Amino acid sequence: MHTPFTGELLGTLVLILLGDGVVAGVLLNHSKAQNSGWIVITAGWAFAVMAGVFTSAATGSPDAHLNPAVTLGFAIVSGDYSKLAVYIPAQLIGAFLGATLVWLQYLPHWSKTPDQGLKLAIFCTGPAIRNAPANLISEIIGTVVLLFVIAAIFSKPVMGAGIPSTLGPYMVGILVWAIGLSLGGTTGYAINPARDLGPRIAHAVLPVAGKGGSDWGYSWIPVVGPLAGAVVAGLLIKAFI
Repeated sequence: MHTPFTGELLGTLVLILLGDGVVAGVLLNHSKAQNSGWIVITAGWAFAVMAGVFTSAATGSPDAHLNPAVTLGFAIVSGDYSKLAVYIPAQLIGAFLGATLVWLQYLPHWSKTPDQGLKLAIFCTGPAIRNAPANLISEIIGTVVLLFVIAAIFSKPVMGAGIPSTLGPYMVGILVWAIGLSLGGTTGYAINPARDLGPRIAHAVLPVAGKGGSDWGYSWIPVVGPLAGAVVAGLLIKAFI
């Protein structure tokens, strides 16, 4: 059972369970974490990434990408695209399952929360100001920062300076925290097509009490933006790292 597919699926499941879970805790009525704010959400997502990476590596995927944009970006760097067909389906399935567990975890709270927009925001991202070109640029920039700095963290000049590779997941978690704090206020920093699309599908098909629409009109931005960012990042990594 320890295969790259299993590792990417389970790692992404944990990522979404903890990531969407912290959003649910902050937004849903009668949660003990209600109204605890953006710092809690960004910290929760950072820890979710760290936990997902450890889970993925332990269950079969040494790459622990958890993100189609990461898989694509590093395929461009290496020239090996064979992992896309294995990793990306696993990431999407894991994201869907993780979101389903969040729905179950907070089952009594959905009916107590009348705001349909808050319920959707638990599953997927949305813009603070709806402006498609600006929203797309935000997702591209956030994803470029994610991939370029990940490559820098694991580069020979950094790791060769005496930083143990075992600190990598913690450093990536801190990076995601930084992106959320500094760049996430515009679109909610999807920076990961699976993170947004898998839970958005879950929102659409699950019997979430009192839910509204799944905002499919916006859904292409958190998919196309991170993938475009991955292409840009891959080229920059090849040029500079």
